[in-house]
Amino acid sequence: MSLIVGLTGGIGSGKTTVAGFFAELGAAIVDTDAIAHELTSARGAAMPAIAAAFGGAVLRQDGSLDRALMRRLCFSDPAKRKSLESILHPMIRGESAARCRRADHAPYVLLVVPLLIESGAYREHVARILLVDCDEARQIERVMARSGLSEKEARDIMATQASRAERLAAADDVLSNSGAPGELQRDILALHRRYLELARRGDASGRA
Repeated sequence: MSLIVGLTGGIGSGKTTVAGFFAELGAAIVDTDAIAHELTSARGAAMPAIAAAFGGAVLRQDGSLDRALMRRLCFSDPAKRKSLESILHPMIRGESAARCRRADHAPYVLLVVPLLIESGAYREHVARILLVDCDEARQIERVMARSGLSEKEARDIMATQASRAERLAAADDVLSNSGAPGELQRDILALHRRYLELARRGDASGRA
């Protein structure tokens, strides 16, 4: 089995940027958020169950999920959030596991799970947890710029996630994304070399 590193971080921390750098270095990327988007696209595998559970109002004209509407529904009603999670999460876990198994062409796999710490469901499947860390103010700034959300909406999302301290306590490796891009790339290269060495040793447990 390939070495699997779980990449996580709070919203706006820069997980996508970091994953892109690792991909350029040769790591296989399995992104659970990308899988979720595929499952909720116009012909996504999750859409029949979602439509049955929530009705046609949550569908866009093309048949894809209205993610903004669903986000509002789930924030206002925890029962709806649990219902959505009961549909999506097993499908995401199954597809991500299959993609990890198929990634034997790469020296190691980076499994991107935004809520890895919160869910706990992936911990037994990854050898190491890599946290992309940055300060709260920068997170909010990035989320507002990227998604067009208000500061309150960004903070509401962050309030549903693990705290920065909880993520730091759970991480095996930490990348700071509060500095210059050059510093981030340097640190990614150092971690890449460490993961290559673990993979070369055939150490799927990931213990350094």
